[in-house]
Amino acid sequence: MLRIRKVRNPFGGKKTLELTIPPSFRCPISLDLMKDPVTLCTGITYDRQSIDTWLDAGNRTCPATKQVLHSLEQIPNHTLRRMIQDWCVVNRSYGIERIPTPRIPVTRMDVSKILEEITIKSRRGDRSGCLELVKKVEMLGRETERNRRLIVSNETARALSEAFNTFAAASADVDASVLESVLSLITWMFPLDDEETRCNLGSPSSLNCLAWFLKCGSLAGRRNAVLVMRELASSHQSYVDALSETDGLVDALVKVIREPICLMTTKASLIVIYHMVSSSASKEKTVMKLVEMGVVSLLLEMLVDSDKSVCEKALGALDGIFSYEKGREEAYSHALTTPVLVKKMFRVTDLATEFAVSGLWKLCKNYKGDDGRFMVEALMVGVFQKVLLLLQVGCGERTKEKATDLLKMLNVHRGNGECIDSMDFKQLKRPF
Repeated sequence: MLRIRKVRNPFGGKKTLELTIPPSFRCPISLDLMKDPVTLCTGITYDRQSIDTWLDAGNRTCPATKQVLHSLEQIPNHTLRRMIQDWCVVNRSYGIERIPTPRIPVTRMDVSKILEEITIKSRRGDRSGCLELVKKVEMLGRETERNRRLIVSNETARALSEAFNTFAAASADVDASVLESVLSLITWMFPLDDEETRCNLGSPSSLNCLAWFLKCGSLAGRRNAVLVMRELASSHQSYVDALSETDGLVDALVKVIREPICLMTTKASLIVIYHMVSSSASKEKTVMKLVEMGVVSLLLEMLVDSDKSVCEKALGALDGIFSYEKGREEAYSHALTTPVLVKKMFRVTDLATEFAVSGLWKLCKNYKGDDGRFMVEALMVGVFQKVLLLLQVGCGERTKEKATDLLKMLNVHRGNGECIDSMDFKQLKRPF
């Protein structure tokens, strides 16, 4: 039953009327009035949204008859839809609104044809023609979620990445409009699982273009360029090496962190830098450049007041940078190093704790001063107690080894700088 409350006149009060929806107008799944009826190969008609949800869940049977569907094609039932619309018009006095005529959904063949034309036009260097087609794909994807899913699942990323690589080989500023539109659509396709797609985006021409977007592109272009870099850096070591060696890219990434566009962009930039300083073949050269650009100070100040996700990624980048002498020298001279690392050892994430302990361990282990000043400063902000507590509550094996070693190094200097009475923690059992 569909119940409609209606006011008859100013003096007659309110009266509840009940209107029955004809059974043939109801979707067998949702039992609601169908807005876009489609018929399956079994002859049963459903509302498109309901049957799409059923099929997207992996079901391959007709919900009503339980028959196996030998075809997933959905045929629009125009006759039934017009009958439903006429019924809505007849009953408009009951508050029933006429359902709009649905847009014809895009088909897999439609998408394939458009992508084929994009490939042809990009190879011919037809920038305006390619841009028009890319905009068409974007418009179709924004019409319905179903269209978008179909576009994403139709190897669209491969065709778009090929077009991007082709136009990137020319001057980026000349082809900025089509490149930016293609880049925006590619962000719909994450994660980039196709190797050919990654190869196109990881080519020298494409990477130089991404670096150009970071330096000269619009806010949207810079954002999308960083997101694509994150996908590449997270996929394979070879792309991390290629990103590290691309001229101007490291400088541009630091600029994005120093002058944030949005939280997502900041996180993506930190992930790329983390991979560069942790696993790149030219990581030492990259670290030197980052240190010269003041990244250690920038990340330490960022850690003071950032959300958990940003803290985790910033700590990961610092841990990689502290593997090198230049990075450690910068940390030793910064007043925030010990208090921030000690503070972030807890209350962020397990991974952040691992990075914080690893960073402190590297700084203490490689400290060359005879005075032990760095260890004394760490003791003054309570590092000994925090590391001891960490061992009590539990942590990963690698972190446990570093924490234990860290306690041994700190223990030598406890008489010189500890400002918290260790007797306050006498009830804790020491594992060493």
